Amino acid sequence: MKKKIIALMGMAVLSCTLVMGCGSKTETPAAETTTEAESSDEVAAETEETAEPEETAGTTLEDGVYTADFNTDSSMFHVNEFYEGKGTLTVENGQMTIHVVMPSTNIVNLYEGLAEDAQKDGAELLQPTVETVDFGDGTEPEEANAFDVPVPALGEEFDLALIGTKGVWYDHKVSVSNPELLQD
Repeated sequence: MKKKIIALMGMAVLSCTLVMGCGSKTETPAAETTTEAESSDEVAAETEETAEPEETAGTTLEDGVYTADFNTDSSMFHVNEFYEGKGTLTVENGQMTIHVVMPSTNIVNLYEGLAEDAQKDGAELLQPTVETVDFGDGTEPEEANAFDVPVPALGEEFDLALIGTKGVWYDHKVSVSNPELLQD
């Protein structure tokens, strides 16, 4: 019995060693890291010199209207279920704005930035428009607040604060991704 336990423990140790050995990362020597960083800086400098104005605005999308995913860090703050997590992304002169419809009218305002800054004098709050959502399944259409949110860059998180009907500001991280051009 002791031999079986020892054999099993030995196999467990061997298994753990193999798993950890296969999952470890190799480190790059400092000399190689410097060379790679210098190369990256040179490429970035060359790219800045040849970049088009639209690309420097943080987007490579052409002007137009797209559908895009509106991702949030909270299940309580999301796009109306009818729109399946998507909004309408408009790109004009390199500037991006996504139109998102909330589940209800309970979100009163949004703010580009942190909740702390939203409460300061002169803070520019994003104002809602009220839209009617008709699920098309025979249920009563619902009113919901919709917002036009400026998007600094695709696929990168940014701060967006919200205030609800209870008068409390909340910080959230959101991102916009997977744009698909809408066909006429």
